[in-house]
Amino acid sequence: MKIRTIKQIHNLKNKRVLVRVDFNVPLEKGKVAEDARLIASLPTIEHLIKKGAKVILVSHLGRPEGFDKKLSLSPVAKRLENLMGRQVKLLKIERLKDYRNEVVDQISKMKNDEVVMLENIRFFPDEAKDENNFGKTLSGIADIFVLDGFAVVHRDSGSVTGVAKHLPSYAGLLLEKEIVGLSKAIEKPKKPFVLVLGGAKMETKLPVLKNLLSKADYVLIGGGIFNTYLWAKGCKVGKSLIDKEYKNEALKLLKNKKVILPVDFVVGKENGDKARVQDTSYKIQVTNNEAIYDIGPQTIRLYARYIKKAQTIVWNGAMGYFEQKPYDVGTLSIARLVASRSKGKAFGIIGGGETLQAMEKVKMMEFVDLVSTGGGAMLEFLSGQRLPGLKLLTK
Repeated sequence: MKIRTIKQIHNLKNKRVLVRVDFNVPLEKGKVAEDARLIASLPTIEHLIKKGAKVILVSHLGRPEGFDKKLSLSPVAKRLENLMGRQVKLLKIERLKDYRNEVVDQISKMKNDEVVMLENIRFFPDEAKDENNFGKTLSGIADIFVLDGFAVVHRDSGSVTGVAKHLPSYAGLLLEKEIVGLSKAIEKPKKPFVLVLGGAKMETKLPVLKNLLSKADYVLIGGGIFNTYLWAKGCKVGKSLIDKEYKNEALKLLKNKKVILPVDFVVGKENGDKARVQDTSYKIQVTNNEAIYDIGPQTIRLYARYIKKAQTIVWNGAMGYFEQKPYDVGTLSIARLVASRSKGKAFGIIGGGETLQAMEKVKMMEFVDLVSTGGGAMLEFLSGQRLPGLKLLTK
């Protein structure tokens, strides 16, 4: 996919550039608890500064219903200041209805190379569906629009598609990196191409499986997808996480020869008690008070053989309930295998909140070629959907 990027803008000096970033980060005690998304957009911000632009950052935080002081971007602006070593002024909200006039006044006083951040854009109810000309109004404070938050490209909202309809629009360096990397997996992946799918939600994973099954050489399955398949076959799976709505699709798709299923799994209680390994070649016995919480040791060894031969790897979704010991072994083992095979040996891509958490736990994030910052957007892109935010950036 070819998109317009900020590298193609010849003159940025004195231009007001509205940059839609994804700074929806966790806060703890009024401070940013995890700043990976801020760091990911630094190259875009610094590129614009070097070119003499006036940078206006736009982001959301959480799901506020109107103004909510607890979801102010103030801690984010402070953390960004520390990371950049320069002032990042937050344009605070006094009264919602007067906000645009206040912003226009403050932006008019900006000097070249300065950075400001608008307050949480979701404080405005019109933003979500671009109602009452919200995007058009927002576009009035800038000369150029840059979309750098991959996690929001699947949103048809005021601060994404709404603004892009009214300003010259370009992709930031982070968004470009994500699109180029993910396109490798869809268009011409180096073979063997191994897709690893886990997690809880069948509805988001099945479209990816359908779209990439013809391109992938092997698909390694774990998590709720596997549980649903066992249940669909008539096995008793106790309290295991399943999605009854997708019974027929699970039976059909997971019978494909390219799909590699677990040969054993770990069963037990939610708190980790009575955890034991069961082999899928024997009668599956999961009581009503138990559930399947992880892939087993034989499955890890089996999956390792495929991952170690891969030239392209895409991983999204945990293999089980990895937040609770001893059910973390499968997911963390896959994380180590994917990271060890990436960067040179294979082109490795990971995405999704749980997947990134697992990679952080094994402290091997730096070895992965592309760490996607947008779990939902990544899945929609890999499923072949045209994302609203990208349509307006296409050459």
